[in-house]
Amino acid sequence: MSFVATILASSAQSASARSPAGTGANPPAEKTAGVVSVRYQVTDIDRSLAFYAEQLGFQLDQRSGTAFASVLLGNLRLLLSGPGSSGSRAMPNGQKQEPGGWNRVLIYVPDLAARIRSLEQAGVPFRNSVETGPGGSQILIEDPDGNPIELHQPPPR
Repeated sequence: MSFVATILASSAQSASARSPAGTGANPPAEKTAGVVSVRYQVTDIDRSLAFYAEQLGFQLDQRSGTAFASVLLGNLRLLLSGPGSSGSRAMPNGQKQEPGGWNRVLIYVPDLAARIRSLEQAGVPFRNSVETGPGGSQILIEDPDGNPIELHQPPPR
C-alpha cells in the first residue's frame, strides 16, 4: 500500500519560524510545530533546488553543500538528501535508498489546468493525465530525480 503524505501547503507558517536560509542550523522544536517533513532522495542538490523553487514555489530553508538541502512550501518541509548525506546512506543489508517509487507529497493548487500548462512549458515530466473524481482532480509530476509529486485541485463547493 502506498503512503501519500497529504499536505495543505498554507502560507500561515511565518518566516520567523524558519532557520535563516543556508545556515544549516535546525530551528528549535517549538519553531517547527505544525511543519511536516518528508525526505526525498535526489542525485543533484542544485538541480533539485532549482526545480522546487522555480516550478513549485518552494523557498530554501537549509543547505549543506552538495549533500543536503531543505525547502519549504507553507507547512511542508522537503528534506532533499543528495549523495553523501546521512539520510541517503545504504541500509544495513546493503539496500540503496533511491529516488522514485510511488510514495509522494500532495500539493493543493487553486487552478490545476493553469499549473499544468506552466509545467508543460517548462518540460516537467508527467506520470499520467488528469484524473477527476468526487474528491477533485489530480495529476502526478516528477521532480528531476523521478520522485512523484501529486498536484490536486479540490472540487468546486
